[in-house]
Amino acid sequence: MLRASRTACLAAFLILAGAGVFAQPIPATACTHAASDTCYAAMRPRADLGWLHYYRSQAPGTAPSVAVIALHGHPRDANRTFNAALHAVQAAGKQDQTLVIAPVFQVAETAASRCRTKGVPAAQVDDLLWTCSSWIEGGGAFSSFAALDALVRELHQRWPSLQTITIAGFSAGAQLVQHYIGFAAAPTPGGPALRYVVASPGTWLYFNATRPVATPTANCPTQNQWKYGTENLPARLGRKAEDARQAYAAADVHYLAGALDTGNHPGSFFRILDKSCAANTQGPYRLERALAYAAAERQQQAPGAVARELTVVPGCAHDVTCVFTSPAAQSRCRTSRPLLGADRGCPPRRGC
Repeated sequence: MLRASRTACLAAFLILAGAGVFAQPIPATACTHAASDTCYAAMRPRADLGWLHYYRSQAPGTAPSVAVIALHGHPRDANRTFNAALHAVQAAGKQDQTLVIAPVFQVAETAASRCRTKGVPAAQVDDLLWTCSSWIEGGGAFSSFAALDALVRELHQRWPSLQTITIAGFSAGAQLVQHYIGFAAAPTPGGPALRYVVASPGTWLYFNATRPVATPTANCPTQNQWKYGTENLPARLGRKAEDARQAYAAADVHYLAGALDTGNHPGSFFRILDKSCAANTQGPYRLERALAYAAAERQQQAPGAVARELTVVPGCAHDVTCVFTSPAAQSRCRTSRPLLGADRGCPPRRGC
């Protein structure tokens, strides 16, 4: 059921939700108030690859039980996204047991004029690089999906106390998360459980040919192709469409959208919304596209399956800070357990 004011335990998803042998030494200081250079760390997914950088709220040696990987939007505003997730954790009083991570998908300085944010360090020699848009759909010389897999392994290795990792994305970061779910590496046996939060993406990955806005395929031949659908999947993803659909269906996922993330007013950032024919078959604005996707998923789900919920956050347009730290995102579960009470939070997709 779609809910406007009663959250489906967002913070339980946000807060509860290997490859680090090539990592650089990480500074001992922590970012307990805001992103800064002192907690800007890096790791190599493989010895022959460049560095992937990320902000992190705790240094190795601490023992958090849960982690949040918060993924930035198109401007690559990892600092602002980190701050929004950190403040949500602090508002819940869970900063000690929660590790907040915000990776940066770096773009070469000569190509980053349209996707840079003040305060985020520029790409350096030997960094992993993407374009302003390739990271959103798993592209890059080293796939951004593979980079996320490596980051999950890194967190498990450096913070072995972790029981749950939530991968949460906003805007373009939400597109990355929603596309990644079906292609993510299987969780390590005995390792942290994985959860996902998809918040206000511009477009969605559909696993069939049905769209809310009926358009003959001849008039929009791209509507079922990657990144809008599963036709012509890039070989780098390493998974067939049906396998990806099944992996997505089995994942622990929650959807978010701002109630004011609609129309063409300044707060909706309509100017940068994807308006291609493939995008427009999903609806006119982000809120409508989220509502339509959640409804379509509910109609297509297997009999007896627990429906995923879409939390519509009152008072928020297209603003990661508003959405992640909103009162709706801090409400309580529909059980007696507090929203952020136990390390595992509420039972996945049951009672939240």
